Amino acid sequence: MNCPHTAAAQTDPGAGTVVIDPMVQDLDGETARLRDAGVLARIDLLGVPAWTVTRHAEARQLLLDPRLVKDIDAWGLWQSGVVTRAWPLIGMIDAGRSMFTVDGAEHRRLRTKTSQALTPRRLEAIRPEIEKFTDELLDALDAARGEDGVVDLKSVFAQPLPMKVVGMLMGVDESQHAMLTRQYKAFFSMLTPQEERLALLAELDVFYTDLVREKTARPTDDLTSALILAEEGGEPLTEEEVVGNLKAMVAAGHETTIGLVLNAVRALLSHPDQLRMVLAGEAGWDAVIEETLRWDTPTTHLLMRFATEDITVGDDVIRKGEGVVVSYRAIGRDVGHHGPDADAFDITRPTRNRHMTFGHGPHICPGAALSRVEAGIALPALFTRFPGLRLAVPDEEITKLPVMTQNDMTAFPVLLG
Repeated sequence: MNCPHTAAAQTDPGAGTVVIDPMVQDLDGETARLRDAGVLARIDLLGVPAWTVTRHAEARQLLLDPRLVKDIDAWGLWQSGVVTRAWPLIGMIDAGRSMFTVDGAEHRRLRTKTSQALTPRRLEAIRPEIEKFTDELLDALDAARGEDGVVDLKSVFAQPLPMKVVGMLMGVDESQHAMLTRQYKAFFSMLTPQEERLALLAELDVFYTDLVREKTARPTDDLTSALILAEEGGEPLTEEEVVGNLKAMVAAGHETTIGLVLNAVRALLSHPDQLRMVLAGEAGWDAVIEETLRWDTPTTHLLMRFATEDITVGDDVIRKGEGVVVSYRAIGRDVGHHGPDADAFDITRPTRNRHMTFGHGPHICPGAALSRVEAGIALPALFTRFPGLRLAVPDEEITKLPVMTQNDMTAFPVLLG
C-alpha cells in the first residue's frame, strides 16, 4: 500500500493513540480499543492525527455543535501543508462543493431539493420499482449458483440492488451502473494507489458533469433534473454544486445499503434463534434493520469535521484547527447507552432504535429512509425465496474490504438451500 506523503506520516502516533487499520483485519478489536480509549480518543489515520468521538451522548452533542464544521480550510494540518492531496483519504474530505462539505445556510440551500425528493410519499411511490428490482435480482441469484451451489450474495444481489435504485432516482442509465460500482470500489479501497484514486475522482467529475449537462438540455423526472431546475424565486445550484451532490449521493446511496443488507443477513445466519423469531413473525424486519444499524454499522468512521475554536469534551479539549472523526461503530456499542451487552446482537433490545448510525443534526444522512425501505424490501424477500439460506464458508473466513470508512465485505458466499 502506498504511504501518505505527509510530514505527519513520518511521526510516531504516540502512546494511547489508536491506529486505524487500513486493511480492516480486526474490526471488533479496533472498535473495543476505541471504546476503551475514552469518550474522545486520539487516532492515527494513515499517519495523520485526529480525534474521534466514541460515545453516543457526546457524539450527539458534537454533531449539533456549530463550532465543528465541514470546511477543510478550517483544518490546521491542511492550512499548514502537512496534509496534501497526496494523502489517500483526502478525496473523502475535499470532494468538491456539495451539501456534504458546507454548513449553515449554504448547506440548507444545497440539501433542500434532495430532501424533497426523498420524502416518505416519494419513497412509497417508488416502492413497486424497488420490489421489481428485488425480484429480478433474486431470479439472477438463483441462476448464478455454481456447480457446488455457492453464489456470492454481495455481487449478485446486495450490491446491484441499491445501485439500481439510486441510478433510477438520479436518472443514470443502467448501462453505467457496473462502471460506477467499479469506480467507487477502487476509490474507497486502500489498495488503490493515490495517483489512481485522484484520476478516478477526475473521471467521476467528467461523468457527472456530462450527466448534468445532458439533463440541463433535456430534463426528465429524476433527482438530477430537480437539482438543476431552480424553484421560482430560488437560487439555482451551480454545475459544480450539482456534480458534487451527485458524486457523493451515489456513493453514500449504494454503499450504505450494501453494508446494511449484508450485515443483517450475516447477523441472522450467525444467530439462528433470532432468525427463527423473525420468520415466525415474533419480531419484525424493522427490528432486524435497526439492531443491525446499531450493532454492525454500515459506516465505520465518518471523515471529518474541524474545530473553529477550542471545544471542551469531558476532560479533553479539541483545539482550534484539529480534526474530529465520528466513529459510528464504537458509538453503536456504547455500553452506557445500550447496556453492558452492547456487543451482542439482539433484535429485542429496547434501545435498538436509539442509535445515530445515519448521523444527527443538520448533516443527518438524507438517504436514511431510502436505505431502510430498500433493506425492508430486500431482506424478507430474500428469506422468503430462500428460507434455507446459509453461509457457504465459516463466518470467520468472511473478510472485510480494505476500506477505512465503510463496513463492507470482499464477498459473501452463500448456499441458497
